[in-house]
Amino acid sequence: MRILNKVKDKLKKIIPIKLVSLKPKKKKSFIADPAGVFITKDIPGFQETIAVNTKFSHPENTRARSAMPQDIPSFYDQDKIILQVRDPRWLHAYWELRNQTIESLKSKLGDDFYRAKKILRVYDVTNIIFNGFNANSFFDIQYNDFANSWYIDTAGPGRSWCVDLGLMLTDGRFITILRSNVVATPLDGPSWVTDEEWMIPDDVFARLYGMGFGLGRSSLVGRGWQERIKQGLFSSGISSSPVRKEVKERSFWMKVDCELIVYGATQPDAKVTVQGMPINLRPDGTFTLRYYLPDGKQIIPVKATSADKLEERVITPIVMRETK
Repeated sequence: MRILNKVKDKLKKIIPIKLVSLKPKKKKSFIADPAGVFITKDIPGFQETIAVNTKFSHPENTRARSAMPQDIPSFYDQDKIILQVRDPRWLHAYWELRNQTIESLKSKLGDDFYRAKKILRVYDVTNIIFNGFNANSFFDIQYNDFANSWYIDTAGPGRSWCVDLGLMLTDGRFITILRSNVVATPLDGPSWVTDEEWMIPDDVFARLYGMGFGLGRSSLVGRGWQERIKQGLFSSGISSSPVRKEVKERSFWMKVDCELIVYGATQPDAKVTVQGMPINLRPDGTFTLRYYLPDGKQIIPVKATSADKLEERVITPIVMRETK
């Protein structure tokens, strides 16, 4: 100890600075607890800050995540029909009727409700504001008790359509239950509307045509070829301007297509798959599926499994379509 004190005294005389103690000091550190609140803790010799990301571990976030819906409901408990366009000729309609609405119709119509036909009335409402009575024309489609959607062949591209879902009574009266939105089918060919702003004058077209083959005006060969191109193109009546030919329209036509409806019933609490995909049953255990039927062989296995998983039934419709 005496020797150490002597060394210190000598160092103070040589280097007039304050000696710093080599003993480590305790410094405070901030540490986050599991609730996300920062706390301090003494750690000898160093300082450290720890931040814990509690976004996904918080109990409230866990409850919110578990409350998110997992499946799209099959019914929304509302009276509604939606019409949409599939292509220039075909429409697709789907709808939902509440049980309260059906029971109300039964009480109002009595026995007429059971004798009535379920009808989709398709209106051509092109270029008009439809009020329910002023359609250009309409046609009716009768659907079955299990259907809640339908593909409609309008045979009329480039027109506007609206659909009523209703009942056709035995005395010929039609009662509208639901009315869809209005949609317009596109044309099945090029538009007849032309815009003169984009038309190219004949001389400009010929010059661009020649330049495309490396036959510009700066070339003697090119100049001669352009004269020959002009004569060949425009003397024969060919032009870059659109030309419409009047063609007499014929009314004779024919259209044939096929669709496949698969329907059935089982215990309401059973689990049913069609081609390996689970489907939802109605409260009474019935189901209906509608398929587009292309040419060829279609295999559609339908499997039902009891709620206790002790029994199962498999029925496999096999359908063959050949169009000639």
